[in-house]
Amino acid sequence: MKAIRTLIADDHALVRAGIRALVEKLEGVTVVAEAGKGSEAVKLISELKPDLILLDITMPDGSGFDVLQHVSKHFAETRVIVLTVHEAGEYAIRALREGAAGFLPKSAASTELEHAIHTVMRGEVYISPETSRKTLLEYGKGVTKRDQLATLSPRQREVLRLIAEGRTTKQIAQMLEISVKTVETHRAQLMERLDIHDVAGLVRYAIIVGLIEVE
Repeated sequence: MKAIRTLIADDHALVRAGIRALVEKLEGVTVVAEAGKGSEAVKLISELKPDLILLDITMPDGSGFDVLQHVSKHFAETRVIVLTVHEAGEYAIRALREGAAGFLPKSAASTELEHAIHTVMRGEVYISPETSRKTLLEYGKGVTKRDQLATLSPRQREVLRLIAEGRTTKQIAQMLEISVKTVETHRAQLMERLDIHDVAGLVRYAIIVGLIEVE
């Protein structure tokens, strides 16, 4: 059987070494390169065209999401498993939406990593049991929620984005050159149309539909 050529992208050398030690114990898997920066990962992916990438989200000089977008656009056959300390469902949702084949917290056991690798290389999607149920539910909701997003006016989407970015009502009014009262009206209309009843819910919605990025 052809070995699964794997690239490890993580900004911590000790973490990369640990992942490499685990992966190289697996039958049929070989590590062809390591990257500590997003830009370095993109360069190595273009040069080596690995079968599998074990990718951290938080890296300097190009985040893991930047790398994932590049792979999805140019190397669709390459499978990506996101390995991260971020266990929140929003990260998994975004990773899936942008083309990841797997999502696994770094706290996962080595046996789970092996299972995840074999699962994604069969063309399936793997999500850690720690986040899977909630994530899949939210991902399914996200499809419907993106349909809802299309029904909003451009102005409503702009107000929603600014709310989700943490802007105050006064700041939004100044940025859009409208009155505070108009901003409040837009916010009330958004909550009614989306059936969301607080600002935190609007922020979560904006993350799920990809209107803002998770830092």
